[in-house]
Amino acid sequence: MINSIVLVGRTGQDPEMKYFESGKVKTTFSLAVNRWDNKEKKEVPDWFRIELWDKNAEFAGEYVKKGRLVGIEGRLSVDKWTDREGNERDLFTIKATKIRLLGGKGEAQAG
Repeated sequence: MINSIVLVGRTGQDPEMKYFESGKVKTTFSLAVNRWDNKEKKEVPDWFRIELWDKNAEFAGEYVKKGRLVGIEGRLSVDKWTDREGNERDLFTIKATKIRLLGGKGEAQAG
């Protein structure tokens, strides 16, 4: 079995970085990936939650800005829990192992 995902899209907001006492760093942001919707006859975005750790997290925190075109490689993770009202909840996250900045120099400055 293989759990592998590759996405190319635009970031929905500036990344949020979190530093832990252990020295680890986690960065998260949303990623919009367009797909064609036959019913609506136009491109619509699918939104993904991206999570990066350590060196990749530091890189993303420094170079990724809202609207930046990026490529992501990683795996799909699903966290399940029951909320206070007793509802079953799922959170789908892409645990990224690689990130690539895409687009030209103008894109980096515009972001």
